Amino acid sequence: MELAALAPAVIDLATQVGGFIRQEAAQFDRRHIEEKGKNNLVSYVDKQAEQQIVARLRQLLPAAGFIAEEGTGQPQPGGLNWVVDPLDGTTNFIHGMPYYSVSIGLMDGNTALLGVVYEVNAQECFHAVRGQGAWLNGKPLRISVVPTLAQSLVATGFPYQNDQFERYIDLLKDLLRESHGFRRIGSAAVDLAYVAAGRFEAFYERGLNPWDVAAGVLLVQEAGGLVTDFSGQANFVFGQELVASNGLIHQEMLAIVHRHFGSPS
Repeated sequence: MELAALAPAVIDLATQVGGFIRQEAAQFDRRHIEEKGKNNLVSYVDKQAEQQIVARLRQLLPAAGFIAEEGTGQPQPGGLNWVVDPLDGTTNFIHGMPYYSVSIGLMDGNTALLGVVYEVNAQECFHAVRGQGAWLNGKPLRISVVPTLAQSLVATGFPYQNDQFERYIDLLKDLLRESHGFRRIGSAAVDLAYVAAGRFEAFYERGLNPWDVAAGVLLVQEAGGLVTDFSGQANFVFGQELVASNGLIHQEMLAIVHRHFGSPS
Protein backbone atom coordinates (compact mmCIF):
# COMPACT_ATOMS: atom_id res chain seq x y z
CA MET A 1 0.00 0.00 0.00
CA GLU A 2 1.55 3.27 -1.14
CA LEU A 3 0.17 5.97 1.11
CA ALA A 4 1.49 8.89 -0.92
CA ALA A 5 -0.35 7.54 -3.97
CA LEU A 6 -3.55 6.98 -1.96
CA ALA A 7 -3.63 10.50 -0.50
CA PRO A 8 -4.68 12.41 -3.67
CA ALA A 9 -7.72 10.16 -4.13
CA VAL A 10 -8.82 10.70 -0.51
CA ILE A 11 -8.28 14.46 -0.85
CA ASP A 12 -10.40 14.47 -4.00
CA LEU A 13 -13.11 12.47 -2.23
CA ALA A 14 -13.19 14.81 0.79
CA THR A 15 -13.36 17.82 -1.53
CA GLN A 16 -16.26 16.33 -3.52
CA VAL A 17 -18.23 15.42 -0.40
CA GLY A 18 -17.49 18.87 1.00
CA GLY A 19 -19.05 20.33 -2.15
CA PHE A 20 -22.16 18.21 -1.58
CA ILE A 21 -22.40 19.45 2.03
CA ARG A 22 -21.93 23.08 0.95
CA GLN A 23 -24.69 22.68 -1.64
CA GLU A 24 -27.07 21.16 0.91
CA ALA A 25 -26.29 23.90 3.45
CA ALA A 26 -27.75 26.50 1.10
CA GLN A 27 -31.16 24.82 1.19
CA PHE A 28 -31.16 22.88 4.45
CA ASP A 29 -34.49 22.54 6.27
CA ARG A 30 -34.14 22.10 10.03
CA ARG A 31 -37.20 19.84 10.08
CA HIS A 32 -34.86 17.11 8.77
CA ILE A 33 -32.89 16.94 12.04
CA GLU A 34 -32.82 13.76 14.12
CA GLU A 35 -31.68 13.54 17.75
CA LYS A 36 -29.37 10.66 18.62
CA GLY A 37 -29.29 12.03 22.16
CA LYS A 38 -29.15 15.33 24.01
CA ASN A 39 -26.67 17.65 22.23
CA ASN A 40 -26.11 14.92 19.61
CA LEU A 41 -27.79 15.73 16.31
CA VAL A 42 -27.75 14.12 12.87
CA SER A 43 -29.28 14.96 9.50
CA TYR A 44 -29.75 13.29 6.14
CA VAL A 45 -26.67 15.25 5.03
CA ASP A 46 -24.45 13.40 7.54
CA LYS A 47 -25.86 10.06 6.44
CA GLN A 48 -25.66 10.63 2.70
CA ALA A 49 -22.16 12.10 2.99
CA GLU A 50 -20.99 9.03 4.92
CA GLN A 51 -22.50 6.67 2.35
CA GLN A 52 -20.65 8.50 -0.44
CA ILE A 53 -17.37 8.35 1.48
CA VAL A 54 -17.61 4.68 2.42
CA ALA A 55 -18.58 3.58 -1.09
CA ARG A 56 -15.51 5.29 -2.59
CA LEU A 57 -13.08 4.19 0.13
CA ARG A 58 -14.16 0.57 -0.37
CA GLN A 59 -13.00 0.88 -3.95
CA LEU A 60 -9.70 2.49 -2.99
CA LEU A 61 -8.73 -0.04 -0.30
CA PRO A 62 -11.01 -3.10 -0.22
CA ALA A 63 -9.10 -4.76 2.64
CA ALA A 64 -9.83 -1.98 5.14
CA GLY A 65 -12.72 -1.85 7.60
CA PHE A 66 -14.63 1.20 8.77
CA ILE A 67 -15.12 3.06 12.03
CA ALA A 68 -17.68 5.64 10.96
CA GLU A 69 -19.85 7.97 13.03
CA GLU A 70 -23.15 6.94 11.46
CA GLY A 71 -22.30 3.23 11.55
CA THR A 72 -21.75 2.53 7.84
CA GLY A 73 -19.47 -0.46 7.28
CA GLN A 74 -17.81 -2.81 9.74
CA PRO A 75 -14.54 -2.36 11.65
CA GLN A 76 -11.53 -4.60 11.17
CA PRO A 77 -10.39 -5.30 14.76
CA GLY A 78 -6.68 -4.59 15.12
CA GLY A 79 -6.21 -4.05 11.38
CA LEU A 80 -6.62 -1.36 8.76
CA ASN A 81 -9.62 0.90 9.28
CA TRP A 82 -10.90 4.04 7.68
CA VAL A 83 -12.09 6.32 10.49
CA VAL A 84 -14.75 8.65 9.10
CA ASP A 85 -16.68 11.65 10.32
CA PRO A 86 -18.71 12.78 7.31
CA LEU A 87 -19.75 16.07 8.91
CA ASP A 88 -17.79 17.07 12.00
CA GLY A 89 -19.62 20.08 13.40
CA THR A 90 -23.21 19.03 12.66
CA THR A 91 -24.61 21.52 15.18
CA ASN A 92 -22.80 24.37 13.42
CA PHE A 93 -24.12 23.13 10.08
CA ILE A 94 -27.70 22.95 11.32
CA HIS A 95 -27.55 26.48 12.74
CA GLY A 96 -25.94 27.95 9.61
CA MET A 97 -22.63 28.61 11.37
CA PRO A 98 -19.24 28.12 9.69
CA TYR A 99 -16.67 25.59 10.87
CA TYR A 100 -17.70 22.11 9.88
CA SER A 101 -15.62 19.56 8.09
CA VAL A 102 -15.18 16.20 6.42
CA SER A 103 -12.67 14.08 8.36
CA ILE A 104 -11.15 10.88 6.94
CA GLY A 105 -8.33 8.98 8.63
CA LEU A 106 -6.68 5.65 7.87
CA MET A 107 -5.38 3.70 10.83
CA ASP A 108 -3.46 0.46 11.26
CA GLY A 109 -4.45 -0.64 14.75
CA ASN A 110 -3.71 2.38 16.93
CA THR A 111 -1.38 4.05 14.41
CA ALA A 112 -2.65 6.82 12.14
CA LEU A 113 -1.27 6.45 8.61
CA LEU A 114 -3.13 9.09 6.61
CA GLY A 115 -5.42 11.97 7.51
CA VAL A 116 -7.56 14.42 5.53
CA VAL A 117 -9.65 17.22 7.04
CA TYR A 118 -11.62 19.39 4.62
CA GLU A 119 -13.12 22.56 6.12
CA VAL A 120 -16.20 23.05 3.98
CA ASN A 121 -16.81 26.81 4.09
CA ALA A 122 -13.22 28.02 3.73
CA GLN A 123 -12.54 25.19 1.25
CA GLU A 124 -9.29 24.40 3.04
CA CYS A 125 -7.99 20.86 2.67
CA PHE A 126 -5.50 19.73 5.31
CA HIS A 127 -3.79 16.39 4.82
CA ALA A 128 -0.93 14.37 6.26
CA VAL A 129 0.87 11.12 5.47
CA ARG A 130 2.81 9.38 8.22
CA GLY A 131 6.50 10.19 7.92
CA GLN A 132 5.95 12.49 4.96
CA GLY A 133 4.65 15.75 6.46
CA ALA A 134 1.43 17.74 6.51
CA TRP A 135 -0.03 20.21 4.01
CA LEU A 136 -2.78 22.77 3.56
CA ASN A 137 -4.01 23.04 -0.04
CA GLY A 138 -0.65 21.68 -1.17
CA LYS A 139 1.56 23.96 0.98
CA PRO A 140 3.59 22.56 3.90
CA LEU A 141 2.18 23.00 7.40
CA ARG A 142 4.17 23.81 10.55
CA ILE A 143 3.03 24.28 14.10
CA SER A 144 3.37 27.57 15.98
CA VAL A 145 6.64 28.45 17.70
CA VAL A 146 4.98 30.38 20.55
CA PRO A 147 6.98 29.24 23.61
CA THR A 148 4.66 29.80 26.58
CA LEU A 149 1.05 29.17 27.53
CA ALA A 150 0.69 32.82 28.52
CA GLN A 151 1.21 33.79 24.87
CA SER A 152 -0.96 31.01 23.47
CA LEU A 153 -4.40 30.79 21.86
CA VAL A 154 -6.07 27.57 23.03
CA ALA A 155 -9.10 25.72 21.66
CA THR A 156 -11.44 23.30 23.38
CA GLY A 157 -14.84 21.64 23.16
CA PHE A 158 -17.39 20.78 25.83
CA PRO A 159 -18.05 17.15 26.86
CA TYR A 160 -21.83 17.33 27.33
CA GLN A 161 -22.16 13.63 28.13
CA ASN A 162 -19.16 13.49 30.48
CA ASP A 163 -19.84 12.68 34.14
CA GLN A 164 -16.92 14.93 35.13
CA PHE A 165 -18.34 18.09 33.58
CA GLU A 166 -17.84 20.31 36.66
CA ARG A 167 -14.21 19.25 36.93
CA TYR A 168 -13.79 20.04 33.25
CA ILE A 169 -15.21 23.54 33.76
CA ASP A 170 -12.76 24.12 36.62
CA LEU A 171 -9.94 23.12 34.27
CA LEU A 172 -11.28 25.58 31.70
CA LYS A 173 -11.22 28.38 34.28
CA ASP A 174 -7.56 27.73 35.12
CA LEU A 175 -6.52 27.61 31.47
CA LEU A 176 -8.46 30.82 30.76
CA ARG A 177 -6.43 32.57 33.46
CA GLU A 178 -3.12 31.19 32.21
CA SER A 179 -3.48 31.62 28.42
CA HIS A 180 -3.67 34.47 25.92
CA GLY A 181 -7.18 33.51 24.82
CA PHE A 182 -9.67 30.73 24.13
CA ARG A 183 -11.81 29.59 21.20
CA ARG A 184 -14.57 26.98 20.97
CA ILE A 185 -15.45 26.55 17.29
CA GLY A 186 -17.38 23.26 17.40
CA SER A 187 -15.38 20.87 15.23
CA ALA A 188 -12.55 18.88 16.84
CA ALA A 189 -11.18 17.95 13.42
CA VAL A 190 -10.84 21.64 12.51
CA ASP A 191 -9.37 22.46 15.94
CA LEU A 192 -6.63 19.90 15.36
CA ALA A 193 -6.02 21.13 11.81
CA TYR A 194 -5.65 24.66 13.17
CA VAL A 195 -3.07 23.49 15.72
CA ALA A 196 -1.15 21.91 12.84
CA ALA A 197 -1.37 25.18 10.90
CA GLY A 198 -0.09 27.25 13.83
CA ARG A 199 -3.39 29.11 14.29
CA PHE A 200 -3.88 27.57 17.75
CA GLU A 201 -1.05 26.64 20.07
CA ALA A 202 -3.12 23.88 21.69
CA PHE A 203 -6.41 22.02 21.71
CA TYR A 204 -7.77 19.75 24.42
CA GLU A 205 -11.06 17.95 25.02
CA ARG A 206 -12.71 15.00 26.77
CA GLY A 207 -15.59 12.86 25.50
CA LEU A 208 -14.16 12.52 22.00
CA ASN A 209 -14.75 9.69 19.54
CA PRO A 210 -12.15 8.16 17.20
CA TRP A 211 -13.81 9.71 14.13
CA ASP A 212 -13.47 13.17 15.71
CA VAL A 213 -9.69 12.97 15.94
CA ALA A 214 -8.10 10.19 13.87
CA ALA A 215 -7.25 12.42 10.91
CA GLY A 216 -6.44 15.53 12.94
CA VAL A 217 -3.93 13.98 15.30
CA LEU A 218 -1.76 12.94 12.38
CA LEU A 219 -1.89 16.49 11.02
CA VAL A 220 -0.52 17.79 14.32
CA GLN A 221 2.18 15.14 14.57
CA GLU A 222 3.36 15.55 11.00
CA ALA A 223 3.40 19.35 11.34
CA GLY A 224 5.83 18.99 14.26
CA GLY A 225 3.44 19.07 17.20
CA LEU A 226 2.72 16.72 20.07
CA VAL A 227 -0.43 14.76 20.98
CA THR A 228 -1.06 12.84 24.20
CA ASP A 229 -3.98 11.81 26.36
CA PHE A 230 -4.57 13.68 29.64
CA SER A 231 -2.02 11.41 31.36
CA GLY A 232 0.68 12.27 28.85
CA GLN A 233 0.41 8.82 27.27
CA ALA A 234 -0.49 7.65 23.76
CA ASN A 235 -4.12 6.56 24.20
CA PHE A 236 -5.56 9.61 22.45
CA VAL A 237 -7.49 8.22 19.47
CA PHE A 238 -9.58 5.64 21.34
CA GLY A 239 -9.19 6.97 24.89
CA GLN A 240 -11.77 9.78 24.51
CA GLU A 241 -9.44 12.56 25.64
CA LEU A 242 -6.45 14.39 24.25
CA VAL A 243 -4.13 17.36 24.48
CA ALA A 244 -2.60 18.47 21.17
CA SER A 245 -0.08 21.29 21.08
CA ASN A 246 2.92 22.81 19.38
CA GLY A 247 5.02 20.78 21.83
CA LEU A 248 6.58 23.85 23.40
CA ILE A 249 3.67 24.43 25.79
CA HIS A 250 2.67 20.80 26.24
CA GLN A 251 4.09 20.32 29.72
CA GLU A 252 2.45 23.55 30.91
CA MET A 253 -0.87 22.29 29.56
CA LEU A 254 -0.49 18.87 31.17
CA ALA A 255 0.51 20.36 34.53
CA ILE A 256 -2.80 22.25 34.67
CA VAL A 257 -4.77 19.24 33.41
CA HIS A 258 -3.24 17.14 36.20
CA ARG A 259 -4.48 19.58 38.85
CA HIS A 260 -8.01 18.55 37.94
CA PHE A 261 -7.72 15.03 36.50
CA GLY A 262 -4.76 13.67 38.43
CA SER A 263 -1.16 12.92 37.54
CA PRO A 264 -0.22 9.69 35.77
CA SER A 265 0.70 6.90 38.19
